[in-house]
Amino acid sequence: MPAQVFRALRLSLARRVQGQQRAVSQDELMKTRSYGDQVRTNESGNMAKLAPNKWDANAPMEWFCHVKAAGLGGFWPWAMTPLVCLVASLLGKFLYENVHGQDQYDGQIADMKKDHKMSLHADTVKKIMAIKESNPGNIAIASFDEAEFAGMSEADQARLVKIMASGIGNPGSEMGCYAMNPTDYDDFHTFFKKALGRYHKVNLDEKKHSNDWELKGKAGLPADGVLDVSKFGITEPLSMRIRTARNLKKFPLAGAMSEDDRKNMELAMGPVFEALIKNPEFGGSYNSLTPGHPNKISEEKYQELVKAHIMFKDMSADSFLVDAGIAAHWPHGRGCYVSEDKGFIIWVGEEDHLRIMAMAKSLKINSVFDRLKAAIDKVEDLIPGGCAKSADFGVITSCPTNMGTGMRASVHIKIPNLTKGGSDEKAVSILKPYNLGVRGLGGEHTPIGADGTVDISPKGRFCISEAEIAIALYTGVDKVMQEESKA
Repeated sequence: MPAQVFRALRLSLARRVQGQQRAVSQDELMKTRSYGDQVRTNESGNMAKLAPNKWDANAPMEWFCHVKAAGLGGFWPWAMTPLVCLVASLLGKFLYENVHGQDQYDGQIADMKKDHKMSLHADTVKKIMAIKESNPGNIAIASFDEAEFAGMSEADQARLVKIMASGIGNPGSEMGCYAMNPTDYDDFHTFFKKALGRYHKVNLDEKKHSNDWELKGKAGLPADGVLDVSKFGITEPLSMRIRTARNLKKFPLAGAMSEDDRKNMELAMGPVFEALIKNPEFGGSYNSLTPGHPNKISEEKYQELVKAHIMFKDMSADSFLVDAGIAAHWPHGRGCYVSEDKGFIIWVGEEDHLRIMAMAKSLKINSVFDRLKAAIDKVEDLIPGGCAKSADFGVITSCPTNMGTGMRASVHIKIPNLTKGGSDEKAVSILKPYNLGVRGLGGEHTPIGADGTVDISPKGRFCISEAEIAIALYTGVDKVMQEESKA
């Protein structure tokens, strides 16, 4: 067959070349085909398909959606409509899922993420919930909300677990948590609001902390604001001590500090101490425990300062501080500034970056308060970046027990009649209604002095101002001296 086709084509080409072109007849073309069966044609002369009852192969095609008036001939042949519908449905499904299909999985994805996050701390959460049952007095554990925890990011979950490490590691803790960064109280506002409210016994929905040192014009006090205890029959000057805490904004809090953080924080305070040393009102020296520090002191000198109650003890022996990370890297970044008269001290690198203390023997409580206030103002002005404070909770401290003022003020007072037999029970019962604590000269759980001398201090730190602490101390001395004279 191919040879016959080529022969007909050559003949046609030859005739065209010779100018004798003519059309090839249907009969001639049919002679070149040999299908083994004659091609049938319909009445119109069109070739019909061999399959019976089918449309003619040469019949006019019908097009979908043709509009002659608009010159629109149609989009596709009618016979292709099922295929077009299939393609259109697949395309529509693809577009819908691409734009909206994700929505139906968002809940599942969120649950998977939540489960993944919870699985990272599953054992810790299980332990926390167990401690909540066995030790309901652990305030940090009692303030933990499992549902809220599940909704936190992985990073925040890890942060909160670290904050609660002390309470998790020591189930018998009363407070059970330490802040790790200056912003923790605001970043975990709900958790700390509950913890602070429980410990300090205040309703933070109704009350807010504020700082105020001004004594003049306060109700129940002399107009000049001078708190002179000689009015209560006291003739010998009282030993007074007041301390507060401060943390630098630019560094993590003690529990989250690296060794370099601790050393750099100590170095950042260098210019502050130099300014105090040059000031005639303070003078003194700085004593560092950090190896390689210019002011590094010997072990013998350190023990001498500890015995004199000027320097703090080795923190690595305290399990609470160890679990919280506060005692890490001992003794790097630790030291203390001592004024010339040893009446003003700043601890560096203890539970807070700075523990600032003023001591004096006087008949006027103002003496020690005024000196501390003057020193704090000077120190805060010199500290690079300033000190950390919260708009809602006051002065930032590592331990929530010290939040607000960060202050503890105390006086040593001799009350032999109320402490007969070596017991302070009478003094405790008298001062308890005024929220004042009584303890031995060496601190909590230590014996009272042989001459009946005890340490009296306001228990309040939070939602109470500095001025109110001074007033509480003044009022406490008045009350205990009245009872002493009756005993």
